[in-house]
Amino acid sequence: MSVVTLQVGQCGNQVGGQMFGTLLDDAFAKPSTTHVSATKNEEYIQEVCSRFFSEDSGKRSEEEHDLKARAVMVDMEPKVIAQTCADARRTGLWAYPSKQQFCQKRGSGNNWAHGYSLHGNRVSEQILSMVQREAEKCDYIGGFLALMSLAGGTGSGLGAHLTQSLRDEFPHSFIVNQVVWPYNTGEVIVQNYNALLTLSHLYQTADAILVLENDDLHRVCSQLMNLKKISFRDINWVISMKMAGFLQPVFAGRSCDRLVTNHLGDLLEHLVPHPDYKLLTVKNIPQMSDQAVEFSTYQWPGLLKHLRQMLIANAAMEEGINWQVTVGDQTPRGTIKHNRCLANLLTLRGRDLATADSSPFSEPRLYASWMPADCTLKEWAQPRAFSRYEKCGTLLSNSRSAIGPLDHVIGKAWRMFSARAYVHQYVKHGLTEDDFLDSFATLEQILDNYRTL
Repeated sequence: MSVVTLQVGQCGNQVGGQMFGTLLDDAFAKPSTTHVSATKNEEYIQEVCSRFFSEDSGKRSEEEHDLKARAVMVDMEPKVIAQTCADARRTGLWAYPSKQQFCQKRGSGNNWAHGYSLHGNRVSEQILSMVQREAEKCDYIGGFLALMSLAGGTGSGLGAHLTQSLRDEFPHSFIVNQVVWPYNTGEVIVQNYNALLTLSHLYQTADAILVLENDDLHRVCSQLMNLKKISFRDINWVISMKMAGFLQPVFAGRSCDRLVTNHLGDLLEHLVPHPDYKLLTVKNIPQMSDQAVEFSTYQWPGLLKHLRQMLIANAAMEEGINWQVTVGDQTPRGTIKHNRCLANLLTLRGRDLATADSSPFSEPRLYASWMPADCTLKEWAQPRAFSRYEKCGTLLSNSRSAIGPLDHVIGKAWRMFSARAYVHQYVKHGLTEDDFLDSFATLEQILDNYRTL
């Protein structure tokens, strides 16, 4: 089943370009594990290509590529799209399809209302026509993946509008939005307004919202990758590794006899059992620089022990985990201290899968008391090595992890709204103060739902 990707705004397009490159780099890498047969390796490559790319049999020159990403690119300014397309062609492996890019000459000025109301109403129909063309290339469409940022105007505002239009046009298809959470210290002054409005609208239309925080991504680059000058390209690479960790082909269980074909459908069926809980987070291990990989060896017991503690303590990386937090810990007032979950999806990739004990992830105290025990943990496996790691684990969770950033955004946005700061910039594009209040009410309810897990 194929997945069509919608890249919206500067962030969405840059993340998408890096993600497609990572997917293919992993697919065509020579497997370092000798126990994977040539036939199985070829099947893996074919599955990656059919899921995320279409084959262009009618290419007109040797400079064109057979593999075309199943993607629609959207930005209100042309520069980023042009650069992303050029970077893709330079790989020699793949390219974006022609005439599946939509851009204009003027952006949204970091204004959610400008992107949602003005651009959204004007251009949604044209963009949906591109999405329809891409969907028609699929033998069977497994769903849509929308990549966007919460801070700017185009990615957040137009992205929210397009997600709503996508739901109207494809009411029975799966839609997952991957959103990049802005830095707490601030990228733009109105980023918390934009995040508030985006999340409240996406919650009404998307099946799940995958949250990736810029602050956490930055720390991974700084502390684990040992990078001194961190660029957006570095951060996007970390994002793409997290995404590929659960998007690449897997088998349902350790026996590796049934390939998971309806990837987004199986994922959502397990992780989002209730429409009030749609926020997902992803943790992966190991994360390290190219130089460190050459001198590192890992065993499953150590990897899974650290990954489980990352979940319990809600840590973004394996370094600096608070090992003092244990399952069952409570504050003096009876509040649960550890990160409680609704459901987890554990993906293990690499050799010696039989030695990986995932039973600690099934401990009942990790989960909400009302969740059936057989619905809390699902495991996927792939004996083929992933990228440069001979063993790695990816944990996709529906848990209380999003409480902190959500509470932060609501608090800062409310303080600004109470003073009516910058509200006039949104009102002039058709938004009302009641729209803000409705969004506050929606996110407060989401926050309360997760706090009571």
